Parts: sequence; structure tokens; C-alpha cells
Amino acid sequence: MAGITDRPFREIAERFGAGMVVSEMIASAALGTGHLDMVRKLHKAGGLPHMVQLAGCEPGWMAEGARIAADAGADIIDINFGCPAKRVTSGYAGSALMRVPDQALAIVEAVVGATTRPVTVKMRLGWDDESLNAPQIARMAVDAGAQMITVHGRTRQQFYKGTARWKLVRSVVEAVPVPVVVNGDILDEETARTALEQSGAAAVMLGRGAQGQPWRVGQIGAALAGEAIPEAPTGAALIALIEEHYHEMLVEYGTEVGLRAARKHLDWYAEAANLNLDKPTRKALLDNDQPAEVIKLIGRVFSNEWSVAA
Repeated sequence: MAGITDRPFREIAERFGAGMVVSEMIASAALGTGHLDMVRKLHKAGGLPHMVQLAGCEPGWMAEGARIAADAGADIIDINFGCPAKRVTSGYAGSALMRVPDQALAIVEAVVGATTRPVTVKMRLGWDDESLNAPQIARMAVDAGAQMITVHGRTRQQFYKGTARWKLVRSVVEAVPVPVVVNGDILDEETARTALEQSGAAAVMLGRGAQGQPWRVGQIGAALAGEAIPEAPTGAALIALIEEHYHEMLVEYGTEVGLRAARKHLDWYAEAANLNLDKPTRKALLDNDQPAEVIKLIGRVFSNEWSVAA
């Protein structure tokens, strides 16, 4: 997820047992022209295989992006046919490519031809309910060399509204001979098991369900494997983790950008911890531009020892 699954976030998820983590979505053309932010997104995190997700609409730039990513240490190249954001689809990238299957195929062929790394594809059910063509595009992608398919159980026009329709992912599972991963509205062991049962998929992928709780990926994976489930951090351990995440974001982005980039994570951590912050407290935590003060506030807010009203 762009702006979310950066190096610090992925390292924390891996520490808590995530089986695989994926880079932020990287614009292939910007990467190909040396855009510094796209180059930063290539940073490897932890010891898991380095899976880099590329987005774009031009086969040439996608191929170049794949070559650059492989040279930078990528072990797997993931192609994004799933992002519903208007700024992405307006350029006929992301889920807009599901409206032009021939272009989608050309992109997969170009990427597969540009690298020896395994290539995977992430998509949605289709552009809308009138064009649920994920099975068709998945078959085309696999025939072109894709080795895994991930499907979010919504159409692009749904964005994130309603609920993910995991049952519709089964048609993709039945259409291709490679592993299919189901995605969308997976929040815990129960939803993961239901998604697997309804879709017939080989694995689950978390997106928004990991926001504010990067340990949840490993917990679900352990539960599905019948292994000991890592405990979610609480109390002092949670405070230490959030402080570490905040510090690493300042390292990753630089102080000025890192301050802004970290705010959404602090908000998600508070939401996941059910803190129900009042507006003055939330503002004090999220709008502060002094890192040392933010670190102090993290300790006080997440130990429920402080509020503006007090």
C-alpha cells in the first residue's frame, strides 16, 4: 500500500511472523527516470524475500522498472492491476488495466521478459459488476508467465465500500493452475478462514486490516498453520514499538516528511488500541512537529496517563 507498507512497517510485520511482505506500490515510469521517492521505496526490509510491486500502463516502463528492481535486490516482481485510486486509474494503470486486457497482457509479457525473477499479479474482480473479468485476465497473465495471482474481492467501482465477495474469487482459483491469494476485509483468524473456505484460495493477504496492528499478519498466519500465535504488544511493549516505528519513519523519510508520514500510523495505532482520543488530545499527538515531544506524548497517551483536558 503506497505510503503505508514502507520499510519500517514491513520490518515490524516480519518481526511478528508475517510470511511475506510487499513493498509500497512503485510507479514504474518514475522509477525508470530516477525519481528519488520511488528509489527509496525499493529499500529491502528484514530477511524475507523482497517482493516489489510495480504500477504503470506502459510495457516498456514496466519492463525497465522490473530490471531496476531486480538489480536493487528484488526477489519477486508484483504487477498492480488492482489499485482503485483515481490518480492511478486516470492514467490507465492499476485496476483500469482490467478494462483493457490486451494492454494488461502486454505488460505481463514485458515484465516476464525483462527479468528472471518470479512475476506475480494483483487484481480486483473487475472494473464493475458488468465486467467481472478477473478469471480471463488471470488466465492471460499466467499464460504469459505469472506465477501467482492475488485477487481483492471487490470491483474497482466499489473502491472499499460494501464487503469483499470472497466467493467470486473461486472462479479465478478454478481458472488458473498457480496459487491464488484472496484479499479484502480480512481482519482476523475467523475472516481469514471464511475467505479461504469461500474462495478456495491458497493464502490470504491483509491490507487495511494490518493498519495500526502490523503484528496481525503474523498472528493470522500462525493461527492458520496451527502454530503458537504471537502476542500483540500491550502496555510498555506497545509504547516501545510505536516509538520505534515513529523513529524509523523519521530515518526513512527525513524529519520534515517523516513527521507527516507518521501521523496516519499514530492515528491507526490509537484506533486499534481503542483509545477513543478526544479532539484536543488527538490534535496534540498528530499535529506536533517536534519529534522529541511526540515521543513523550506517545508514552503518555498510550499509557492512558494524559489528555489535554487534564
